[in-house]
Amino acid sequence: MSEPVLQIQGLRKAYGALTVTDDVSLDLRPGEIHALIGPNGAGKSTLIKQIVGEVRPDAGTIRFEGQQIDRLDTAARARLGLARSFQVSSIIPDFTVLQNVVLAVAGASGHVFRFHLPVLRDRNLTEPAMFHIGQAGLQGRQQTRAAELSHGERRKLEIAMALALRPRAFLLDEPMAGMGLEGGKQLTAILSDLRTEAPILLVEHDMDAVFALADRISVLVYGKIIASGSVAEIRANPQVRRSYLGEDA
Repeated sequence: MSEPVLQIQGLRKAYGALTVTDDVSLDLRPGEIHALIGPNGAGKSTLIKQIVGEVRPDAGTIRFEGQQIDRLDTAARARLGLARSFQVSSIIPDFTVLQNVVLAVAGASGHVFRFHLPVLRDRNLTEPAMFHIGQAGLQGRQQTRAAELSHGERRKLEIAMALALRPRAFLLDEPMAGMGLEGGKQLTAILSDLRTEAPILLVEHDMDAVFALADRISVLVYGKIIASGSVAEIRANPQVRRSYLGEDA
C-alpha cells in the first residue's frame, strides 16, 4: 500500500472546557477521495483549519508527503501543494474566467507582473490555463466575467484555479453547497476525475455525492472519529446510523 499523502495523528483542539477535535487520526492516500462527514458542530471546520494552518492544534501531528507540517503557516503549506477550495474564494469578479486562471497559473510559476493585455498573449500562461478551464467543465466560458457566472460555474472556476496551482492534495469544503440537482451531478463527475490529479479530502453534507464519490468515509461526531471505512461499511455501521445517517440510509 502506498504511503499516505496526508497523515493526521492524535489531533486535539480545545477552547476552554470545549474540546472541538478530540484525538483525531485519519489519512489521505494517493488517488482516493476520503470523505469527512458529521453533523453541524461536529468539529469538521476546526479540523480543516488545523490541517491548512489557520488554527494550531493543542496536541497531535500533521504530516504531508512525509514532512511534519504542524508548525508551518498557511502559505508554507500551500506552497508544498496543500490546496483548499470552496470556503474562501479567491476569484476576482471583474476578471474573466481566463484572466482568473492565468493569474493562478502565473502565481504557481513564480511570475511577478502587472496584469495587462500582453499577459493574455503569453502562451506559456494561456495554454495551461485553457487546459484547466476545460478540465473544470468551463469550455466556451473563458471570456465571461467571473461576476456573470452562475453559482455552479463559480465552483468550477475555483476548481480550475486550484488545478493551476499544481496541488499535491485537495481539501474541498462542502463543494455541493447551493448546487442544484443538475449542477451537483456535473460537479460530482468533475470531482470523480479530479482524484487522478491529486487525492481529495472532501467535507460534504450531500450524502448522495459522498456515497457516489468516496473511496473511504470518516465520521466525526462531537470532535471524535467514531468510524472509518468504505461506503458499504459506513452505511451498515449501527453507531453511524444512530448518530448521523438515520435508519433510512
